[in-house]
Amino acid sequence: MDMPVRAHHRFWPLRLPHAIETPATSLWFNLAVSAQRYPDKPALVFFDRQTSYRELHDQAERLAAHLHARGVQAGDRVILFMQNCPQWIVAYYAILRANAVVVPVNPMNRAEELKHYITDPDARVAICAADLAGDLLKASADLPPVQQLTHLVVAHYHDAIGPQADIPPAWAEWLGTRHPLPSWTGGSATDWAEALACTEPAPVHDRQPSDLCVLPYTSGTTGLPKGCMHTHASLMHNAVACQLWTGGSAANVSLVVVPMFHITGMVVGMHSGIYTGATLVLMPRWDRELAGRLISAWKVTHWSNIPTMVIDLLASPRFDQYDLSSLVFIGGGGAAMPQAVAQRLLEQFGLRYAEGYGLTETAAPSHNNPPDAPKQQCLGIPFLSVDARVVDPDTLQEMPVGEAGEIIIRGPSVFSGYWKRPDATEAAFIEFGGQRYFRSGDLGRVDEDGYFFITDRLKRMINASGFKVWPAEVEALMFRHPAIAEACVIGTRDAYRGESVKAVVVLRDAARGQVTEQQIIDWCRENMAVYKMPRVVQFVDALPKSGSGKVMWRLLQEQEPA
Repeated sequence: MDMPVRAHHRFWPLRLPHAIETPATSLWFNLAVSAQRYPDKPALVFFDRQTSYRELHDQAERLAAHLHARGVQAGDRVILFMQNCPQWIVAYYAILRANAVVVPVNPMNRAEELKHYITDPDARVAICAADLAGDLLKASADLPPVQQLTHLVVAHYHDAIGPQADIPPAWAEWLGTRHPLPSWTGGSATDWAEALACTEPAPVHDRQPSDLCVLPYTSGTTGLPKGCMHTHASLMHNAVACQLWTGGSAANVSLVVVPMFHITGMVVGMHSGIYTGATLVLMPRWDRELAGRLISAWKVTHWSNIPTMVIDLLASPRFDQYDLSSLVFIGGGGAAMPQAVAQRLLEQFGLRYAEGYGLTETAAPSHNNPPDAPKQQCLGIPFLSVDARVVDPDTLQEMPVGEAGEIIIRGPSVFSGYWKRPDATEAAFIEFGGQRYFRSGDLGRVDEDGYFFITDRLKRMINASGFKVWPAEVEALMFRHPAIAEACVIGTRDAYRGESVKAVVVLRDAARGQVTEQQIIDWCRENMAVYKMPRVVQFVDALPKSGSGKVMWRLLQEQEPA
């Protein structure tokens, strides 16, 4: 890819090219190669149990054979629905090995939300954690028979944990409970161990770089989440680029706590590590004391995270008991890193926190701070093989240095388009300088050194601890409550999360005086992922509307700080 010379190249990491050629193989090949190179090396660590590269490869082969025996064909979409754990990685690579397409689903989603992840990708088979199977089957049962799931592979986190595991007390019941294998008419379920005991042959692996491999969903300003079509090539590029950028080698030990259903955990955490032959130390959820113990015990070298995790760990009363001296790279994104915290990392550990920026559509990083020359509160510079510009959102003319406009992005990691949404795909791309660029929907500016800074969002989005919350999706779910006539969702300041979700609600006449704000909040907790649910509900008599009848959400948002 031809890369124009730009201002930021003066700060480019030494010994790195500005662009790389993407390997012409499938992502499955990365695991196959690492298993041949490092068969006995720990690929995964989960609490006290290690999984070698040979074991990881062989388990994925067996699960792929099981999927094939259950009728999964090349190109079929398979749902993957669980928290970070060894089975998640086995399942992901098994789906790829079976020539199918991974549909990673946020395990915080509830039954009402899950229907869309079954119907939109036309998924018939799912691999899920045992504690989540009920929600998935409840969602499936509410669909017409022709759209329902037909097969489930069910895994228990506990089966991947050894006898000496140091489990946070609050997780003991969640991780330790055995759930009965679900049974339902019209479908079958197989226990994880039984699926891995499959003796059938796996299909011939035939995926090319241009074939679809994963369909992560992203919510937007309007309507239901959209599937982002990523190929083996688009994810492969950033898998390779991330390990180059961070000085990766097979000696790396990475703490993988950013969820792997999310594009950052998937690409930066999993794919880059498997390509490199690194050891991945997995956490199913965030717990600062567990993170401190794992970094110390396993001599973690690389940690990609959300800044709130670092803030939380540094605030631990036990922090002086943890040894962070093994860390050589720390960075992340999703929210700005407070300057005081970045300064403490530098002074106490000699670590420069490298912020990055990317979207589901760009396979995680499209921008990253050079590890040796980062700027604070900054998105960084365009990543390997990426060209990014700031343009006027209306005229599409490039903006001068320092002036805000929409960030547009071109590069091999950019997605192919939105699944079944040619209209949305067309709207997401523009032609600039004779090339096709993706419109990020984010407003930013570029300084004289070529570093990018975010200034605002064109799209209406709330950023709660790095989780992206799209008001239109939350509103659509809230409208299902029988007492709600109208709802407008906005962001409200939160000292810890940065932003939280607030719903301004108009009740139906019959419900006034009968329903409380807390009852609405409780209902939301039952019916949507907890990070999306409003933490604050405010009842009003009417929402402000424009002359055309549209709710003036921007006015409510501007009034909120007061």
